[in-house]
Amino acid sequence: MRFSHYFGIVGLSAVVNLAAAPISDDVIKVGVLTDLHATYADIGGQGAIVAAQMAIDDFGGKIQGKPIELISANHQNKGDIATSIAKDWFENQKVDVITEMVTSSTALAVQQLGKTKNRMVITTGAASPSLTNKDCSPTGIHWVFDTYSLAAGTANAIIQQGGESWFFLTADYTFGHALEDDVSRVIKARGGKILGSAKHPFQAPDLSEFLEKARASKAQIIGLANAGNDTINSIKQAAKMGITQAGQKLAGLLVFISDIHSLGLEATQGLLFTTAFYWDYDEQTRAWSERFMAKHQRAPTMVQAGVYSALTHYFKAIDAAKTDEASAVIAKMRELPINDFFARNAKLREDGRMVHDMYLVEVKKPSESKKPWDYYTVKQVIPGDLAFRSLEQSTCPYLKK
Repeated sequence: MRFSHYFGIVGLSAVVNLAAAPISDDVIKVGVLTDLHATYADIGGQGAIVAAQMAIDDFGGKIQGKPIELISANHQNKGDIATSIAKDWFENQKVDVITEMVTSSTALAVQQLGKTKNRMVITTGAASPSLTNKDCSPTGIHWVFDTYSLAAGTANAIIQQGGESWFFLTADYTFGHALEDDVSRVIKARGGKILGSAKHPFQAPDLSEFLEKARASKAQIIGLANAGNDTINSIKQAAKMGITQAGQKLAGLLVFISDIHSLGLEATQGLLFTTAFYWDYDEQTRAWSERFMAKHQRAPTMVQAGVYSALTHYFKAIDAAKTDEASAVIAKMRELPINDFFARNAKLREDGRMVHDMYLVEVKKPSESKKPWDYYTVKQVIPGDLAFRSLEQSTCPYLKK
């Protein structure tokens, strides 16, 4: 009896200790996995790390008395490298959540690994809609944008202005294909025409061969289904070849404020595109962005602002759930309201999609810009329920049917 009673006390003690110390390894560890030196470094990169550290500092550096730590690495835009880093982080470095992943191939690979390890993965930089559809994960979240939300605003606006015939210049990998497909659906649904596409290698320095095909199509609109330096090179080389001067217009389908800064207002004025965030939208966005710019000396991209927003909500969920166990945290993230400088009218759905307002913007003329980084005029707020596919359209296998 005494022996059994002893083990009963030990068992009760273990339960009490477990309840008293629910934070695994006595630390909440955040990993920022991004492109630090190549095509997308200005989009995520060091700015994403700065935003993550700001989120940690603003939360007080602790949750439930346990420290929040940050590590980072360069995935080089390669899925195998991203997977190798993430595997080490999950298995050996005690990382609880990985965020950023500014390439669809890396995001898809890391999200699948997170699913097998029961660890949180919050994508802010990749656009593939597969992340919340066929490749969704019970522990995966897609926070900032996807190809559908980009297509809905930009293509609709351009068609309304008479841009009915399109040719695509498309980055030849998952993201580019998905963006072209989503924009094409919008164009066809609105009665427009697709005259063809040219698929170029990722990080191709010379796009003249592909732009020549776009010129030959005589399409009114050349849709740039690429991002980062590929978009910048497309716009520069199209101007050099006289394509835009001859009357064809470029439609940037994924454009960041860093792209506009690199190209200048003279080259980009009048460009219409959809974004999830603009630093100068209102007092809330300015207040946070000015703090970010003091640390990073550049205006935040929507990816970098999204890192801060997503991690802050993640920290709130851990604090409310009193554990960092992934399924409990993501359930609490869905339950808690999302309303900050980045995410307006927002909610986290069962498929992992964070739904929020998007913005159709137009790049200002040089004469309209009154201060540094004063680049956009917001033309339209696109409500989240219109900007993103509905939950009923999701093909995520984890949804309750």
